[in-house]
Amino acid sequence: MTWTAPKVTRMDEPAAGGEREQLEAWLDYHRQTLLLKCAGLTVEQLRERAVPPSTLSLLGLVRHLAEVERSWFRVRFAGEGLPSYWITDDNQDAEFDDVDTADPQEAFDAFEKEVAGARSAAAGRSLDDAFVHRGDTLTLRWVYFHMIEEYARHNGHADLLRERIDGATGD
Repeated sequence: MTWTAPKVTRMDEPAAGGEREQLEAWLDYHRQTLLLKCAGLTVEQLRERAVPPSTLSLLGLVRHLAEVERSWFRVRFAGEGLPSYWITDDNQDAEFDDVDTADPQEAFDAFEKEVAGARSAAAGRSLDDAFVHRGDTLTLRWVYFHMIEEYARHNGHADLLRERIDGATGD
């Protein structure tokens, strides 16, 4: 049996709620949107590149966003000393570049692990809790806004990639 990206049920975007509830719900909506764009695709389809010379692929996006979740929530905000999954000193774009033999199941598992890790790192913390990154003081609120922006941009890429692969379009 051929491996395919798992199906996902995306919740509706939040219509109301407090600031924290809205930030968490919109971030989850975008996380689920990325997985929705991958759902049902084969390993080969997930590895398919956009257009030369781009190394952009759906698998690369899943790997990239696992790295970004880990980096912002766990490493920078929570101060956990964790290494990158795929990025190295020699290749800062390895999550995109090295997908030709990459294991999608490993990438999807890492993504789910990092989403859970992000939730854990933020749980019980104030949106005003701060940390310093490259000389700037940032808050957990800033991380949520940045992550929503990061997903929104990359979900646009995912839309185009998915349409190129099999013609599927949609929210």
